[in-house]
Amino acid sequence: MARDFTARPYGGLITDHILDVPRCAVWAGMGLGKTVSTLNALNTLQLIDDAPVLVLAPLRVARSTWPDEARKWAHLRHLSVMPIVGGEAERRMALRHDANIYTTNYENLPWLVEHFGERWPFRTVVSDESTKLKGFRLRQGTQRAKALGRVAHTKIDRFIELTGTPSPNGLMDLWGQAWFLDAGARLGRTFDGFKTRWFRPSHDGYGSLPMDHAQREIQDKLRDLCITIDAKDWFDLREPIVNNLYVDLPIKARQLYQDMEKQMFMQLEEHEVEAFGAAARTVKCLQIANGAAYVGENSAEWKEIHDAKLQALEDIAEEAGGMPILVAYNFKSDLARLRAAFPKGRHLDANPQTIVDWNAGCIPMLFAHPASAGHGLNLQDGGNILVFFAHDWNLENRLQIIERIGPTRQMQAGHDRPMFIHNIIARDTVDEMVIERVETKREVQDILLSAMKLKGYK
Repeated sequence: MARDFTARPYGGLITDHILDVPRCAVWAGMGLGKTVSTLNALNTLQLIDDAPVLVLAPLRVARSTWPDEARKWAHLRHLSVMPIVGGEAERRMALRHDANIYTTNYENLPWLVEHFGERWPFRTVVSDESTKLKGFRLRQGTQRAKALGRVAHTKIDRFIELTGTPSPNGLMDLWGQAWFLDAGARLGRTFDGFKTRWFRPSHDGYGSLPMDHAQREIQDKLRDLCITIDAKDWFDLREPIVNNLYVDLPIKARQLYQDMEKQMFMQLEEHEVEAFGAAARTVKCLQIANGAAYVGENSAEWKEIHDAKLQALEDIAEEAGGMPILVAYNFKSDLARLRAAFPKGRHLDANPQTIVDWNAGCIPMLFAHPASAGHGLNLQDGGNILVFFAHDWNLENRLQIIERIGPTRQMQAGHDRPMFIHNIIARDTVDEMVIERVETKREVQDILLSAMKLKGYK
């Protein structure tokens, strides 16, 4: 189901744009190849410029996604990618390693700029999820963006911005991002000047509204810097666009998972949990992969183990830029943790008003169990993004929830937009076996037996 990047003709357009325009923006949604296209460009740049590259990204993306993507492609595996994350001692140790590309989260920017001072070594900077820079102002604004602003036009020669949602809250989001590309040449040197030129006070006296000519003129100003990839121009809308997003279990969670996988039991703090037989065993493994496991005899007793998948979902929501997301969960513990982490989300329950509100765009995130989102539900007006937070062997349930907002229903409802499926997958867990079943429709028993042989289990 996942698409092969090499078959995407727009990938070369992104790479060429980055190489041709030293300071540029790429506007393309998650799963459309921004990361690998940028790595292709950086790989070319390494041949002519041996200076290290800095990638700024949300924490999980900086720590895992960029290094993983470089390892994923044979032609990029020679690129060394070093995350600068964690405590200060860890960050300093990471900087001692010789690498082609360093990645760090935005929260570390003030420290990084202070650490290097006049010795700033990164002549190329990539801002992944560049809306993080929208709060930049010359005199005020966010501390992270201000820190980067001190070196953006004095020590950085090439600046690349990546995002799927450049203006999630309106056109005002664009000024800060554009400043890092041209120091205000196109949208105005100051934010106040930008507002005066293209906005007017709202009718209620709070906030500002764009003038009638603002959208067209701002787009024209930025046209030479930005490339936009619209999925509908490159994909057959009758097929979903699938993105497999991998997360790594933390060390303690990995040990618990291996205990369950190998010995069919685990010790979770003071609770001893046993799982007899392959079926119960895989259920426990799925629970651990999601981040929590039941420790009692009823579904009310569970213990949280990690939040890796919750962080991944937060990244997806951030890149969606306010677009509604349908989230498929499996266990009641999943739902409880999702509701706690995303309090504005709603549960797809028996109340018909929930579906009305979703289709009206009033629910930013809807949590649904695939078994409860089957035949007869029309959810396509509410959104076109489906995230599988959890996975289950029941293929029919999976196909049914996909169909609720699937490509056919999108077109039937008159929506000229693709459907996106994001699978959050815990690496080297039973999640991968479930995805294999989805992609091959092999029998569960065959997949489990093959996996056990591969790992040397008897």
